[in-house]
Amino acid sequence: MRSAFLPTTAQDMTALGWDGPDFVFVSGDAYVDHPSFGAALLGRVLNKAGYRVAILAQPDWRNPASVSRFGRPRLGFLVSAGVIDSMVNHYTAAKKPRSSDAYAPGGRAGCRPDRATIVYCNLIRRAFGDVPIVIGGVEASLRRFSHYDYWDDTVRRSILVDSGADLLLYGMGERTILATARWLERGASIEELPALRGACWMGAVPPPNYVMLPDHQACARDKAVYAKAFLAQHNQQDPYRGKPLAQKQDERRFLMQNPPDFPLTRAELDAAYALPFERAWHPDYDEAGGVPALEEVKFSLAATRGCFGGCSFCSITFHQGRIVSSCSPASLLQEARLLTHLPGFKGYIHDVGGPTANFRRPACDGQLKRGACAKKQCLFPKPCDKLIVDHREFLELLRELRTLPGVKKVFVRSGLRYDYIQADPNPAFLQELCEHHVSGQLKVAPEHVCPQVLAVMGKPSRQVYDSFARRYEAINRELGRSQYLVPYLMSSHPGSDLASAIELALYLRDTGHQPEQVQDFYPTPGTLSTCMFYTGLDPRTMEPVYVPRTTREKAMQRALLQYRRPANHGLVREALAKAGREDLIGYGRECLVPPWRKPIKKAAPSAKKTSVPNTKASPRAKGKPGGKRK
Repeated sequence: MRSAFLPTTAQDMTALGWDGPDFVFVSGDAYVDHPSFGAALLGRVLNKAGYRVAILAQPDWRNPASVSRFGRPRLGFLVSAGVIDSMVNHYTAAKKPRSSDAYAPGGRAGCRPDRATIVYCNLIRRAFGDVPIVIGGVEASLRRFSHYDYWDDTVRRSILVDSGADLLLYGMGERTILATARWLERGASIEELPALRGACWMGAVPPPNYVMLPDHQACARDKAVYAKAFLAQHNQQDPYRGKPLAQKQDERRFLMQNPPDFPLTRAELDAAYALPFERAWHPDYDEAGGVPALEEVKFSLAATRGCFGGCSFCSITFHQGRIVSSCSPASLLQEARLLTHLPGFKGYIHDVGGPTANFRRPACDGQLKRGACAKKQCLFPKPCDKLIVDHREFLELLRELRTLPGVKKVFVRSGLRYDYIQADPNPAFLQELCEHHVSGQLKVAPEHVCPQVLAVMGKPSRQVYDSFARRYEAINRELGRSQYLVPYLMSSHPGSDLASAIELALYLRDTGHQPEQVQDFYPTPGTLSTCMFYTGLDPRTMEPVYVPRTTREKAMQRALLQYRRPANHGLVREALAKAGREDLIGYGRECLVPPWRKPIKKAAPSAKKTSVPNTKASPRAKGKPGGKRK
């Protein structure tokens, strides 16, 4: 074998002395042996436990023989679309094809199919018949129930039905994948399935303790029913208090979801990240220039999992859960030392974070006993009185990281919750963050400023962001640093009408901020916001929510957030006129755009034939009045 990578060819297996694999892991991503890539992480976990795992990255979905490279695996196929849902990977929020794929060799688009999980499973069935197939990853995890699909604009059945797989694993999966491997070795008894946490399976009759959800047909027919079903799923997404769920998918079969698996302990998480990863793309991709996605994570530390922030548009709750777990400082320091010896390391650790960098523990001690609250958020509309706000461990970790030999600078570029920072009575974290860990710009995500939009999003008030911005500016002024605060903003989220978008534009006018990028709301599977987009209802209250749906309105809302760009002036004027805010069109300081001006047309040259002009200049031609052409 050419390296210590997991085998990718039959020749690699032969070099290892294998007569065949226990599992073939089919992935929509190129093979990068790094813990940020699911196929590599789970492949290494299985390998450490004694299972033979071969990697089949981005097989040719047009050729059924492409999945037969290793023959029939002893235990089965593991299938993932990759780190990102394949439809999100392929299309923008405007449903336009993307021109590149960061998870493919050379960033080349088109290396995986639409709905990759389903396509790969169909190929495997054609080649091997009834071989066991287990699906997982973000695409499978977020599509495990009947779900609204933005690209089809319809409610699709569970991906477990459409793929024909035997089992769906949701969540991060290290512990679940090992339990599944042992279950397959024992003969895959159906009777054992209800005990397999973090798994979904199909059956004819739900066990008596499973909570029944509205069936697929009812969800597809009635938006209110869909909203109620989604809320039930959302509320049970907790390993401590979550109940098993069942949803009828067709005339004969039910989807069964077992409760989520518990978060990994620190020791388990440390052990997973300490596995012998090559931390590089496979050598087969060298000629193509490698895999661009590795550059984002190669010199970064993945320190945490889970998020109790509870943003409505985020799918973390449905995938990693609301209970935060983290690697130990000792483990992260050891990993950082390893980074300093990697080829290409120039002294900079690019990030120390996760879904939310400054969450390193559960929100409160009760979460590890009773789970996260079903009907209460930890930070919204204000921090819970039981919330433990503590940056001390994170701060100490950053201090130790920046003193390591070979390390020049340690940055924190993952999302930071500024409301959590504001809730900390100890000012040390923000002070040291500004002094040592900002690379000229600190990116945070207020998303909006309009109260009704923030309420739908589950984000803190504008006043919280403004107070943080003033504090950040004051600290940098004291330090003599020119470090800027860059707010992420979102247009066209449910709840945002033109008046809300105008309010945000006026805020940008008054603060002088000119956003280079604006994110249009993207209705991806598994989020509260997507449920609102489809149903027009907030499932938590069943109250109607305004949803911008037309392409034109979305374009106007986006243009308002970048109103200074001349190319957007026409859309901004249209939006202001439609909202009855023509007072903002003009040349005054309070105006967003100038009035529309009809372009001056140059006179067309006369088609009439004329005589040859006199070469002598007339008095008029010389600028003297009253002269006549002779």
